[in-house]
Amino acid sequence: MPLPPPADRQPMHTRRVEFRGYRRTDGLWDIEAELTDVKPYGFAIEGEGAWAAGQPIHHMHVRVTLDDDWIVRDIAVAMDAHPHAPCPQAMAPLRALIGQRMGRGWRKVIEQTMGGERGCTHLRDLLVQLATAAFQTRAPDAFAPGDDGRPPPHLGTCLTWAFDSPVVERRYPLFYRARAAAVGDA
Repeated sequence: MPLPPPADRQPMHTRRVEFRGYRRTDGLWDIEAELTDVKPYGFAIEGEGAWAAGQPIHHMHVRVTLDDDWIVRDIAVAMDAHPHAPCPQAMAPLRALIGQRMGRGWRKVIEQTMGGERGCTHLRDLLVQLATAAFQTRAPDAFAPGDDGRPPPHLGTCLTWAFDSPVVERRYPLFYRARAAAVGDA
């Protein structure tokens, strides 16, 4: 179902984000993210530079290499375009993610590693979203329950995958938990 027709408006900014997932021949997984910001008009930032219409103000790339246990084995980052001279300094803290596990708590790990003034908002946003792209890349194995009897990590993370949802009841009956009737329900 499409959005309703918009009001009369003028384009001011376009952000494109793309994720790509790969299975490597050595058995590892590469998940890549790319972010590009452009304006439909030229502009300048005093003391920093000028950008023509359509010229990227941000163009960033991140590649995270994972093993089968979701451990970050390598990370690469590049900034082809950035608006301020110090921006590239925000790339170095990403290396501290090597050895971390991508899974529950991933956002917290990102924030502890490169949060606030240590990192870059755009790179943090890419890394958070990169986890869901990794999950989709690793499907169907990412959807399988663990050997330890615990539910798959995606259960309990959204409406569809709620432990009391009909989808979980059908796909993962072992982990389904019926919702208790609310007071006043007939």
